[in-house]
Amino acid sequence: MATGVQTAHDPRGVRIMLVTLLVVYVFNFLDRQIVNILAEPIRKDLGLSDTQIGLMTGLAFALFYTILGLPIARYADRPSTDRGRLIAVALVIWSGMTVLCGMAQNFVQLLLARIGVGVGEAGCTPAAHSLIADRVPAERRSSAMAFYALGIPIGSLLGMVIGGYLSDVLGWRHAFMFVGAPGVVMALFVVFLVKDKNRAVRPLPEGITAEGMLATVRALMSRPTFVLLLAAASACSFLSYGKTTWTTIFFQRTHGLTPGEVGFWFGLGGGVAGIFGTWLGGWLADRFARTDRRNLVLAPAIGMALAVPMAIFGYLSADWRTSLLLLLVPTVLNSLYYGPVFSSTQGLVAPRHRAMASALLLLCQNLIGLGLGPLFFGMLSDWIKPSFGEESVRYVLYGAALLGLVPALLFWLLRPGLPAELDRNA
Repeated sequence: MATGVQTAHDPRGVRIMLVTLLVVYVFNFLDRQIVNILAEPIRKDLGLSDTQIGLMTGLAFALFYTILGLPIARYADRPSTDRGRLIAVALVIWSGMTVLCGMAQNFVQLLLARIGVGVGEAGCTPAAHSLIADRVPAERRSSAMAFYALGIPIGSLLGMVIGGYLSDVLGWRHAFMFVGAPGVVMALFVVFLVKDKNRAVRPLPEGITAEGMLATVRALMSRPTFVLLLAAASACSFLSYGKTTWTTIFFQRTHGLTPGEVGFWFGLGGGVAGIFGTWLGGWLADRFARTDRRNLVLAPAIGMALAVPMAIFGYLSADWRTSLLLLLVPTVLNSLYYGPVFSSTQGLVAPRHRAMASALLLLCQNLIGLGLGPLFFGMLSDWIKPSFGEESVRYVLYGAALLGLVPALLFWLLRPGLPAELDRNA
């Protein structure tokens, strides 16, 4: 797959780095998201409530992922840190903990293993974003970030398809073990293919001294445009993680599909739609931001708004095939934001803050999105279940679809402030 990214000094090395980081990110999301397709068989086997499912799939992972993300990102921003080796070590940790998820005998053990996955994955994306931003020109950065972000839909697709199939054939425990083990081997390739030896050490501007972690966070949060970007991205993440978890359960409870069937049809269809949407978002951002940099987030603003009615129609349908087809359109539209958001995050901050900016973005996205999205919708489902029974998930998803107007508005409000802020510190 062509990355479409060139550099003046080492185009081949950049391509190898991007492809390797993409594969790592695929493992990242495969191990993170496979729990969604396995949630219903886990619930039945361990006797869990919807609230516990939301806690296991979201908050248990996100809390430690986000808390550890900041100090690890601060370490990644140090000129002496080899970011490639940092990513390799993180890959070994989260892959091993995924295997341990399959060995859990009760809710507490599974919760602890999921926390371990979050601990490992905290070391991946901030370092990867920093590497990409350092080695790819600003005018190609949205495409490069979107290429890396393809790991989200590809990993989610594989988690759905492979996890659902293995769950039907071998059970949910073996599914965790099979997807976790290859990541340990992949870490060896990362060490040799992601090079960070010739890292540029930029002098600090006159009058600026090296900041500590909290001072860096304060500096980043003092930028209104950056804060608005965090809010928009967090709203997208809240809906994306929440809807993905409960849509997989919706197809099983409401339409009677098995995990394998949901994994194949929803995982494959949604994965392909997400891949296309992620690529399209990066391409549109680079294409139209050349004439007006406000257009960097125009596609996410419009896409989020247009996705609302299509999602509602999808959840309304009584036929699962029609429902699936209708939900593919909002999946594309909801995926447009990845490249523009990741690119804007790196462009709004000084190079010495890039990993920290990425970690702060991920903290908000994952603590609010992954941590609270599945949990909030799970608690809401338990709350209305006495009235709606097994259909409670469908009604929760109606509300989730309507909330898509919130990030649409935030992206629109973000547009005026972008041109004056982007890459002024590059």
